[in-house]
Amino acid sequence: MIKGFDKQTETLSDYERKTLVPVMVRSLAGHIGKAAAITNKYICSRMRLCGYQISDARVRKIVNHIRTNGLVQCLIATSGGYYVAETEEELKEYEDSLLGREQAIREVRLSIERQRKIKYHKEPWQD
Repeated sequence: MIKGFDKQTETLSDYERKTLVPVMVRSLAGHIGKAAAITNKYICSRMRLCGYQISDARVRKIVNHIRTNGLVQCLIATSGGYYVAETEEELKEYEDSLLGREQAIREVRLSIERQRKIKYHKEPWQD
């Protein structure tokens, strides 16, 4: 769970694991190639029409679970939606994108850590 995002990132419930994950795995596995990408908004609306209870934040959490557990191989996300990559090049580009975001987040975290230490761990003579 991510602090400050408790509701959005809490562990999958039994309902999500046993009911929603299998439905989403079947659906996402069929979206092969960029042209077949499916958006979070579309997933939510279709699942709600079918009577499932789901929010956009929980779709992201479920997709994260699906990807980290390899339930749909080569599932990537772009601004156009989720889809199964067709080529190694697509996967490599996605890996590079993830690495860039990972490094950017790390840089911000390290900067905030430095700022915190400067602000709250001053030596008495620094006042």
